[in-house]
Amino acid sequence: MATKQNTSPTNINNDPVPFFSQLGWKDWLYAMVLMAATIFAYTKYNAYMDIYETTFLFGAGVVFSVLGWCWKPIRLLLVGIAALSLFSINLYQGDLERANQVFFLKFMIGSQTAVMWMNVLFVLAMLTYWFALFARSTFTGKVATSLTWAAVLMGFVGLMVRWYESYLIAPDVGHIPLSNLYEVFILFCLITSLMYLYYEQRYATKQLGGFVMLVVSAAVGFILWYTFSRHANGIQPLVPALQSYWMKIHVPANFVGYGAFSLAAMVAIAYLLAEKGVMSSRLPGTDVLDDLMYKAISVGFAFFTIATILGAVWAAEAWGGYWSWDAKETWALIVWLNYAAWLHLRLVKGLRGPMLAWWALIGLLVTTFAFLGVNMFLSGLHSYGTL
Repeated sequence: MATKQNTSPTNINNDPVPFFSQLGWKDWLYAMVLMAATIFAYTKYNAYMDIYETTFLFGAGVVFSVLGWCWKPIRLLLVGIAALSLFSINLYQGDLERANQVFFLKFMIGSQTAVMWMNVLFVLAMLTYWFALFARSTFTGKVATSLTWAAVLMGFVGLMVRWYESYLIAPDVGHIPLSNLYEVFILFCLITSLMYLYYEQRYATKQLGGFVMLVVSAAVGFILWYTFSRHANGIQPLVPALQSYWMKIHVPANFVGYGAFSLAAMVAIAYLLAEKGVMSSRLPGTDVLDDLMYKAISVGFAFFTIATILGAVWAAEAWGGYWSWDAKETWALIVWLNYAAWLHLRLVKGLRGPMLAWWALIGLLVTTFAFLGVNMFLSGLHSYGTL
């Protein structure tokens, strides 16, 4: 049975050790290398950046330094993203046409091909996790984890290269790749998978990978449909409403929320199965699943709250009012109230068990409609996000 690992060091008196006292020379070296890379990126591309993008760049350097201190596996991922992205960018030599001429760009690390590799690797990871669960194979579970990390690597490389490609089209077209459903579904896959990988390590269990990769693979299916059926994967200029620095922080915060809520829903499925005695010998205990479900929803609720506040500020700047009861805004409020009620029942009323698991699962349907259904069936100020 999986148990949560103790990740809070203590001293000889069993008192918590201050965070900065836990850092060694390798941690500080990592932070210095990351900040040096940030400065290099600024000196190379500052001509294309305004004050907000500069702040975003250096802020990201600080955030990922701290994240790398708290979760060391992220360091190798960042090195891989930087190395492959810079290699790919160098292959372009300032000419977008080379995407169809150079072998590595055409088949490996161009923006479109890197995303396709991400899609393949996520599906393979899902299948491998399920095989590991039923075969009780530790080795296969490690392979599934490696496939997930590789998929995350290729997805981020695809986004980074796509960002560069947008500036090759024209400097005024260039923008961070968070502006349409194709791009944000990639972001959703990456954030959900990273959150799962963190909890996989924290709870020392790979038994939930197949469940979480189900929702990621569903997003992969949407990406493939959007690419081959709708042909909507091309880089387009930003509509006026999206030409704002708020997009760079509002959208990622939203998708941390979406990813966390999706993770909680998939854990809820495992909880309901375990509670009914289905695969209970293969799954973590219900107490572990309940704790993971709670932590995921707590993280998601915090980020979704921040995203909603940022969205209101953005709306005031773009449309002259903080709240207009637009369909997207209304459904965002419904999602917020749904998870606020979930947390209230657990924290204040002490409720546990299948009811909250079902609630988390149904909550994903509510969240999905707020994110995608509103774009399909309703209209309003957010109509630029239609399918």
